[in-house]
Amino acid sequence: MKRKLQGEGEPVIEASAEGSTKTPLEKKKKKKKMKMKMRNEAKPRPTTEETSPQDEKQTTKNKRRAVEEDKATFAEFGLDARLLQAVGELKLVRPTLVQRRAIPMALDGRDVLCRAKTGSGKTAAYVLPVLAGILKRKSVDGDAVVSALILVPTRELADQVFKTVERFAAYCAKDVQAIKLTDKLSDAVQRSLLSTSPDVVISTPARAWHHVKAGNSALDLSSLSYLVLDEADLLLSYGYDKDLESLSWSMPKGIQTIMMSATLTAEMDPLKNIFYKSGVPTLLDVEEADGEGAGVTQLVTRCSEDDKFLLAYVIFKLRLVKGKCIIFVADVDRCYRLKLFLEQFGIRSCILNPELPVNSRLHVVDEFNRNVYDIIIASDDGEALDGGQKQRPFKKRKVSRGDREFGVSRGIDFKNVAAVVNFDLPTSASSYTHRIGRTARAGKAGMALSFVVPKELYRKHMPTTVATAEKDEAVLARIVKQQASKGKEVKPYSFMAEQVDAFRYRMNDGLRAVTKVAVREARTRELRQELLKSEKLKRYFEENPREMKHVRHDGELRTARHQAHLRNVPDYLLPKEGRRTLTEAQVGPVRFRGGAQRRRRRWG
Repeated sequence: MKRKLQGEGEPVIEASAEGSTKTPLEKKKKKKKMKMKMRNEAKPRPTTEETSPQDEKQTTKNKRRAVEEDKATFAEFGLDARLLQAVGELKLVRPTLVQRRAIPMALDGRDVLCRAKTGSGKTAAYVLPVLAGILKRKSVDGDAVVSALILVPTRELADQVFKTVERFAAYCAKDVQAIKLTDKLSDAVQRSLLSTSPDVVISTPARAWHHVKAGNSALDLSSLSYLVLDEADLLLSYGYDKDLESLSWSMPKGIQTIMMSATLTAEMDPLKNIFYKSGVPTLLDVEEADGEGAGVTQLVTRCSEDDKFLLAYVIFKLRLVKGKCIIFVADVDRCYRLKLFLEQFGIRSCILNPELPVNSRLHVVDEFNRNVYDIIIASDDGEALDGGQKQRPFKKRKVSRGDREFGVSRGIDFKNVAAVVNFDLPTSASSYTHRIGRTARAGKAGMALSFVVPKELYRKHMPTTVATAEKDEAVLARIVKQQASKGKEVKPYSFMAEQVDAFRYRMNDGLRAVTKVAVREARTRELRQELLKSEKLKRYFEENPREMKHVRHDGELRTARHQAHLRNVPDYLLPKEGRRTLTEAQVGPVRFRGGAQRRRRRWG
């Protein structure tokens, strides 16, 4: 039965007659339910009500953009069908981050200033738009003119860029012609190549300006449409600033300029002022999850100067490092000293020497990338202590006595490098970053091991001392600080001193055999041999490319005293774990020299 309750000015409310007579227990339960309901309403709900609609919309947009970029293909850029065919032939499925961002901008005709590391796919990011623009122009106007000038700091990088252009232009070779001016050819030969007005010219700034300023203007830039500066920061540090400024006055106004650089500091201002006079370029700062040195396990060990050689002997002889390795040293003499030292123990290696002919250097890099060699020893001459300053005034780099157009830690794209060993610590934190960036490419793991000489141990072993070791601790402090700012850690590398010391007497035998005279003779001999291979056999290998595989660069120099007993490791020196990695032939036997003849001489 229901009845109506109504007060003055109140709305009519229907109430149940049964509900009006509740027991105290029922009232208590109802009160408890109300409290639980209020408590649940006060709790934060697992919904998106807390975020504003704008934030939620932006988050969804970013996620959708990331998914779309991951699924992007080269066909979406609207490239020429012949270029897409070459891309498919090279098995490039998805464009990299720098390619996804830079290619559409370049195709729109915008000036681009991009920060991207070596190995990120930046070469294709500017080569494909340049080739697409040339093909588009030639479909309307077939005149032969120099349309694109690509400037690089080193001959090795010029060779890599030239090969990339050739690969992408494989199906349009009749319409696109490219040459490089970094080969050691006579001026007459290069002028004849330029007389055909190739579409793409790849050169260092010095060689390009040499042909522009020639009396007959062999390199005509009056119809230039594209200018590319790869590794732009290196172009300045290698002392090309005057050549670049001179070239800028020979170029027409309104050309499209693309700069690729590893850094975007104040040091780039001179280049911006030279080539971006008319307007501001589109700034593209590409930060990838697998940035330079991202997947690298960074290790450091403090040791004396002679202990560097001991650790190198143990690490490579016992095969503690698996895969290909780059060893960085302070100068060319150290390259040969280390190579001769490793030769004493039967460890083969090759040297990337700036004094050697460019053809030999390119062949060394190519063979290393094709897994012919496992160990390559390289030096970065002319490094300067950076003082840890973030922004410093531009200062021209001192050119070393080797080839000015040569660089190792940057520019050259070494493939499948498992480890980097800083036998001599670099003199700047930035150089360290570029060195360790040679490993851990394309999401792979890598290791970087650095030897650091404490100040109290500097110059304690004069035969192996090097001037740069004096500032090792100061440089290491800056390296640790820089890596910490990137969220990375430089860990100490620990080893059992007792087990390593057991190899010391053999290390001393090998090190004593590597004298200054032996180093000088080795340097001279290899230079003579490589010159012979480079000049006399160049034309033969062009006609017979298959025979090139028989030319090796890791042969023994044999200028140091040969000690056959050092090549094998006695079984008693090996820890139990180390015996598994070596075969019986590598372990021993180690016999005493002399044998029966020595006994006969002794006893008559």
